Amino acid sequence: MQKKIILNQKLLAVTIDRLCQQLIENHNSFDQTVLIGLQPRGVFLADRIQRRLEEFVGSEVALGKLDITFYRDDFRRRTEPIKANRTDVPFLIEEKKVVLIDDVLFTGRSVRAALDAMSAFGRPLNVELLTLIDRKYTRDLPIQPDYVGKQINSMMSQKVIVEWKGVDGVKKDNVWLVDQED
Repeated sequence: MQKKIILNQKLLAVTIDRLCQQLIENHNSFDQTVLIGLQPRGVFLADRIQRRLEEFVGSEVALGKLDITFYRDDFRRRTEPIKANRTDVPFLIEEKKVVLIDDVLFTGRSVRAALDAMSAFGRPLNVELLTLIDRKYTRDLPIQPDYVGKQINSMMSQKVIVEWKGVDGVKKDNVWLVDQED
């Protein structure tokens, strides 16, 4: 298995700060904007984004965590059942601006599932998508992010792995492009 680093800890921190600045440009005060991280891996990025935004704007930024397991279109097609994660959206999204956050955008199917799952919490004013890594040219659905940390060209046989310090048992945050063995 070959691994190539996409973002090291320093570049990842700069990328998160840049994404936060873009959010601030477009949302300003965040009193009508909420963040929703997609379970399982998007919530770690959402936590980082929320913490940095709160440091930058000096006020609280609402954050929810959304499980999409039962909304996935491949839920019943798998040989092994998918383990559900916890949904924690402690606010209504009715008439709010929602920023969905995921670590890697691949086919777009997770985002479609998130849009379906989110409807249980109200009808948002609008929805934007923030992703750390955009795997260009791999979409099955016409879904594009509004905020992108880094775009990469990748093959279907490759995988993007986002490692978070304090979560994945690693000493540093890193994002890797991995060639999967046949």
